[in-house]
Amino acid sequence: MEILGLSLPRPITFAEAQEVIDEDGHGEPGSRDHLSRVFVTPEVDGWTLVIGAWCDPFDGERREDVLRLCRALSARYGGAQAYYYGAQGDGSAWLVAENGCAVRRYAATGEPDDKSLTLGNPLPYEQVRLLELGLSVDGDLRTASVEQIDEWTLAAFDMAPEIAAACGVSPFTLTHDTKVCGTGVLAITPEGAGRAFEDTEDC
Repeated sequence: MEILGLSLPRPITFAEAQEVIDEDGHGEPGSRDHLSRVFVTPEVDGWTLVIGAWCDPFDGERREDVLRLCRALSARYGGAQAYYYGAQGDGSAWLVAENGCAVRRYAATGEPDDKSLTLGNPLPYEQVRLLELGLSVDGDLRTASVEQIDEWTLAAFDMAPEIAAACGVSPFTLTHDTKVCGTGVLAITPEGAGRAFEDTEDC
C-alpha cells in the first residue's frame, strides 16, 4: 500500500467493504468523500484488487494520477490495471500497464473526451470482439459502417468487467471457490488523509 500512499488500514469483510464503498459513491453533490477510501482485497487468484472511485482511470481529476500509479505498480510487480464500470449503463474504461509502461487505455462512456484517453493498441480480448463485429483488429473505425460503430460502442460500454477477467481477475467473477490469501482492509487514500470516518474505527 505504500506505493499508493494508502494509510490507516483496517480489516474488513467483502460484504462490509461493498456497503462502505457504495455509500461513499452516493455522497452529497460536490463532496469528495468518494475519493477518500478504498477497499484493498486479500490476494485473490494471485491478484490484489483496490476498489473505489479513487482508482477510476476515466475521472477527469484522477486519470493522470491513476495512470502514473499503474505505471509505477507495473514497474514493481510486472502488471497493474485500473477500471471504471458504470453498472447503470454509464459505460466502461480500462487501463492496462506492464513493466512500467501503459500498453492500453480506452474509454467508452459516451462522453466527448472518450477518444482523447485512448493509448496503445486494442488488447487481445478487444481484438476478438472487433473481429466478431467484422471490424479491423487495430480498432480503426474510420471505414466501419454506422451500424458497426454502434454495435462496437454498445459492446464496449459493458466491456470493463470482461477485460478485467481476461487480463486477470474481475470482482464480478469472485466466488466461494476463488483462492483467497490474507485479509482485506479498508484504507484511507491521500485524498482522505486527515478526514474522520466513523466506521473506519469499527472495522
